Amino acid sequence: MENLNSEDPRFAITLMAGAMAGLSVDLSLFPLDTIKTRLQSSQGFWKAGGLRSIYSGIGSVAVGSSPGSAVFFCTYEMIKSTCSHSISQKYHSLLHMLAASCGEVASCVVRVPTEVIKQRAQANSKLSSWKILQTTIKTEGFKGLYRGYFSTVFREIPFSFIQFPIWEQFKYVWQVKQGFPVKPWQSSLCGAVAGGIAAGITTPLDVAKTRIMLAKKGTMAASGNILPVMREIWFEKGLSGLFSGVCPRVLWISIGGAIFFGAYEKTKDILLNFQRPL
Repeated sequence: MENLNSEDPRFAITLMAGAMAGLSVDLSLFPLDTIKTRLQSSQGFWKAGGLRSIYSGIGSVAVGSSPGSAVFFCTYEMIKSTCSHSISQKYHSLLHMLAASCGEVASCVVRVPTEVIKQRAQANSKLSSWKILQTTIKTEGFKGLYRGYFSTVFREIPFSFIQFPIWEQFKYVWQVKQGFPVKPWQSSLCGAVAGGIAAGITTPLDVAKTRIMLAKKGTMAASGNILPVMREIWFEKGLSGLFSGVCPRVLWISIGGAIFFGAYEKTKDILLNFQRPL
């Protein structure tokens, strides 16, 4: 595989495919994400809104999901293409972990502010995304938009460590068995299984991240330290508290993985075919 760089036409294709993948999954599965956030809220599910205004916060998602996913996949594919030729096949899982981790660190710069706004809107359906943005900047400054950045990275890196090597390995095994590259729908199935496994294992990190983003300014959780927050959740509710929302999270990310990877591969296929001369 040749190195991917910003002047390569494949870079633009990866950018557009990643943007389409992020937008597709976030918009289609937003209600499940809202339920998961409200289950994890310290207020409790019903006080956080229950089943009311299930699309609260969707505006911030529509703005932020495309650039966040585009940055992720461009970083992921660039590192993978740059290093794959010099690394033995048996170490490619480690390469996928490294590439995915770098992708998450980069994409969270874009994603975290929209995630903060989205989750606060999900937990307080009386306020619009725009109003929450204004209030956050007024009371906490721009730094408030990055509340939970490190806890998000701390959640996403283990998630990607699990999800992407499994996804790539499933695709590789399927490709070897059938003798030709996997199709988008096959990549979609691989992504669903990989995402579900990763989602279940990393739920405690997701619960802590949600508490940090929803915490009032000045509280212990608002400091952004993930381990004390996890310890507090453990003392409050035990193991069940750390796995609050695990079912909607696994369901959401399994279906989301299918849509995300399927949309990514299908968009890439369409754009590559469009680019080829007749």
